[in-house]
Amino acid sequence: MLQRLSSTYILASALFFCSCQPEPSQPDLSGSQTDPIPSNISDPQSFRYLALGDSYTIGESVDSSLRWPEQLVDRLSTWMPEDTLIDPVIVATTGWTTSNLSQALFESGYEGTNWDYVSLLIGVNNQYQGLSLEQYEVEFTDLLNRAIQCANGRTDRVFVVSIPDYGFTPFGQNNQATISAELIQFNAACRNLTVSAGVAHFDITPISQQWPQIEGLVASDGLHPSGEQYGLWVDAFASDVKSLLRP
Repeated sequence: MLQRLSSTYILASALFFCSCQPEPSQPDLSGSQTDPIPSNISDPQSFRYLALGDSYTIGESVDSSLRWPEQLVDRLSTWMPEDTLIDPVIVATTGWTTSNLSQALFESGYEGTNWDYVSLLIGVNNQYQGLSLEQYEVEFTDLLNRAIQCANGRTDRVFVVSIPDYGFTPFGQNNQATISAELIQFNAACRNLTVSAGVAHFDITPISQQWPQIEGLVASDGLHPSGEQYGLWVDAFASDVKSLLRP
């Protein structure tokens, strides 16, 4: 595998997005620290990647090397010249809703930097916490517009990943029908808003629904995707992301 420039910067917590307690825990943003933007981010020969999201992007319960943004860069590195890809800069914390991500992105300072490509995956906690679809649509649209601005206004350098269906996990299986029905609505809104903005949308939800028919797709916590499932996501859209990085 080709060597990559190492500059992973992460905002993370140890909370699960779906606590097993009756009431979902709320992430505490008061102590969040913003890491400085690495010096090699300004290297014009490097591809700078900003990954925005929640537990699915931070890779709750999997090794950091198995997070899908990390696996995506690994895959892209096999197709591109050595040392042109920088490890993803991740702004994601388990438990975040669209509102939490919006605040964290504002505080990060990363909106003042031009990124070569930006990903966005957010919404499961809006559904889980019973927040309205209308609120999600407004806040997702704002985040998508800001992601585009982070990519220097280039819609062709931004992509959105759909929300996985946690109804197909040991945690969610007893309420699978309700979870899936609600996520259908959130994912439909996500796709429609993304396509309307001229941004690529990658639907990985069907992959997440292959448990329990396919073993090994759920992490040890019984809730989040395993590294193997994240690898299947990357299999599904890596070549499309590669095309986004063409001049």
